[in-house]
Amino acid sequence: MEKPKVKKVNWKKELRLAPGYIILLLWVLFTFVLLGWVFGASLSTTPEIFKGNALKFESGLHFENYAKAWSGSNVSEFFVNSLVYATISCVVLILVCAPAAYVLSRYTFKLNKLIQTGFASAMGVPAVMVILPLFSMIASMGILNNVTLNRITLVLLYIGINVPYTTIFLMTFFSNISRTYEEAAAIDGCPPMKTFWKIMFPMAQTGLVTVTIFNFINVWNEYFLSLIFASSDKLRSVAVGLYGMINSMKYTGDWAGMFAAVVIVFLPTFILYIFLSEKIIGGVTGGIKG
Repeated sequence: MEKPKVKKVNWKKELRLAPGYIILLLWVLFTFVLLGWVFGASLSTTPEIFKGNALKFESGLHFENYAKAWSGSNVSEFFVNSLVYATISCVVLILVCAPAAYVLSRYTFKLNKLIQTGFASAMGVPAVMVILPLFSMIASMGILNNVTLNRITLVLLYIGINVPYTTIFLMTFFSNISRTYEEAAAIDGCPPMKTFWKIMFPMAQTGLVTVTIFNFINVWNEYFLSLIFASSDKLRSVAVGLYGMINSMKYTGDWAGMFAAVVIVFLPTFILYIFLSEKIIGGVTGGIKG
């Protein structure tokens, strides 16, 4: 049996790339140390943190910090609010933007270029420019006084702000899929709408997953909209809730509990990156080419 050939290492090329490797390694080490310290501090006590002994665990591991942060600091309420906002927004964005992106990328009609230009232009409009007029309009309607309507308004705002980006992102994936699939489906008598949902939609899975992850993170970490439009703590997102907790630390001094809350809030996005990192990389580097 013939032995497989071992590919020789091009040391000249590797040496040229060495500075990049070193920078990447330093960044990974810095991130690992920073996240490790935060996690260690969440299992420590406030006196140990101030003494610089957060990672020595002289008094043991304090898992009760997580229980206190979850129930006593309203983290559970903020967590559920952000989870609801992010989940509903991501689902609706895919249902709305995927068909729109498919039509804009595959069909030619009079307003096609104008609509694409509109989406691209909307991505460059700062949210601050539209938030204040929207707040004035919504406040005059009395929606901010109703918790249910206020929650729905927040979700609609999250969806509206992310529609241009999501549509433009998905257009790239649909435009890279070969048209032979649609031609074969048409020959078999499959209508365009069914072709999209049964064939094209599953084939753009990499792009759908990638843009959903980015949208989830954007909504999860969003601060300004929640600060302006959430009229009570029952509606606050984790970003606004954490900011309020940091301010309250000036009076309560429960730094260990605050770090536990940070870890709880950070976990969902961290888990997404860990389990879906390959799809994220595949989505960013290009779509599907057939």
